Amino acid sequence: MSADYRIVIPARMASQRLPGKPLVSINGRTLVEHVYRRARESSASSVVIATDSPEILAVARAFGAEAVMTSADHESGSDRIAECIDIMGLRDDELVVNLQGDEPLMPAACLDQAAGMLQRVPEADVASLYWPIESAEEVEDANVVKVVTDCSGKALYFSRSVIPHSRNRNIRVALQEGAAWYRHIGLYAYRAGALRAFTTLPASPLERLEKLEQLRFLEAGKIIRMERACSFIPAGIDTPEDLERIRTLIPGKQD
Repeated sequence: MSADYRIVIPARMASQRLPGKPLVSINGRTLVEHVYRRARESSASSVVIATDSPEILAVARAFGAEAVMTSADHESGSDRIAECIDIMGLRDDELVVNLQGDEPLMPAACLDQAAGMLQRVPEADVASLYWPIESAEEVEDANVVKVVTDCSGKALYFSRSVIPHSRNRNIRVALQEGAAWYRHIGLYAYRAGALRAFTTLPASPLERLEKLEQLRFLEAGKIIRMERACSFIPAGIDTPEDLERIRTLIPGKQD
């Protein structure tokens, strides 16, 4: 049985590297519409776009999406989603998946997978995904967030550093010998109550140090359940170069 959950897509116009990103055109449709359409391929009971932009709100409603206006003062997508679930009146035990508004190639099965973890593991507050890292360069890249888990899949730590540390062994050699590193994928499923509680907490010391807000959950004693993604998740759109890459991968508009 699939999980009963909702998807919220946070979308804002402010983007340092690609201003107005949600409304850029990709082969006849805006980016936010592509993300919405991908979300609708999942088994989620509803998909909502949460924005601080009247322009995004109007565009979303024009292509048939449910959309809500949220504050322009939010520092993160998590804060925006927390306001959205309050507007929607969700109970604390309801499940919500955060699908970033720049992920038009997110496999629908991964959205269902993240929500399904929370349904199967009642003690978990949050669920997320990872993917194996295959190159030493990616292991050492500080822009690639690594995660380590216990044997049950509970997240122990997230870091931009090389975790685990390969003592006395070259990382390339360690990979060849079967050592494993995992890249965290920024797709989250939350219990609504856990997300509400998260937004009332100040940024934690580790979060401030690593610039990773998921560490706030861990420092607060919350359980983040992890699984390997059931399907490869292509990179999203952060730069003009990413946009051109995605345009070659998404078919043109067909009505």
